[in-house]
Order: sequence, then structure tokens, then C-alpha cells
Amino acid sequence: MSMPHLAPILLLIVSNVFMTFAWYGHLKVDGRPLWALVLISWGIAFFEYWFAVPANRIGHQVYSAAELKTMQEVITLIVFAAFSVLWLGEKLTWNHAVGFALIAAGAFFVFRAPIPG
Repeated sequence: MSMPHLAPILLLIVSNVFMTFAWYGHLKVDGRPLWALVLISWGIAFFEYWFAVPANRIGHQVYSAAELKTMQEVITLIVFAAFSVLWLGEKLTWNHAVGFALIAAGAFFVFRAPIPG
């Protein structure tokens, strides 16, 4: 896999780790005012952009915008699943697995060669 093919994947993984912490990391924090949590989350999200924007700029050399968005959503689900188990201590259920599998099936069709007709 060449650099323009691989770099967006790696950058999107890092980007999604930052964004997941920005959006959901505060759920383990008690006793802080909401305004402080918003500012902290915004600060974390700032770093997410330093990975997401280059991922899409580099990735658009070899992937369509729809493929990049689909890739980002699949990576988001994988990162979020790990985060919810490892950070939040939540359990993933069969319902989650089925829902994620259906999204992955959608991703398959986005990356598949166009269906003639």
C-alpha cells in the first residue's frame, strides 16, 4: 500500500482518537462545570483537525470524497467501540455488533466497483 493510500488511514485513526476523547471523554468526569468541559473538549478537538485535514488532503489523491467519508465513519466506529469498552467501561452487545456490521456492509458497497446499469 502506497503512502497516499495508507497515510489517510493512519491519520484518521489518530484524528478519531482525539475526537472521541473530545466528544465522550468528559463522561467520566464529575464535578466540573459544563463550560469548562466544553472548553477542554474544544481544545482536544483542535488537535483532531491537525490530523483530519491532512488525512483528507492526502487521501483525496487516491480516494473519492465519498470513500474518505466512509473510511472515516468505519474508523470512528472501531475507535469508539474500543473507547467505550476501555475508557468508559461499557459493554458492547449483539445489537451493537449487528449495527456496526450493517454499516460495514454499506462501506463495502462504497468501495466496491460500480454496479453496471
